Amino acid sequence: MNEILEGIIEILQDLHPDVDFDTCDTLVDDKIIDSFDIVTIISEINEEFDVIIPAEEILPENFNSASALAALVERLCDE
Repeated sequence: MNEILEGIIEILQDLHPDVDFDTCDTLVDDKIIDSFDIVTIISEINEEFDVIIPAEEILPENFNSASALAALVERLCDE
């Protein structure tokens, strides 16, 4: 597991310690995380990884799993 994914899982576990973020890929679809959680996640990612998530990237598919979030952060870091 890479460093970004580990950091994302840590952020998510702080919000919802009862969820298995290693396997869950329906965080938004199953309403495990809500809009308030997404705002918190964006803020934490900004602080942790020094990347800004633009509004056009705030899509359910980017927030449905820890790995999707990690891929988003990696993509933004590369830009």
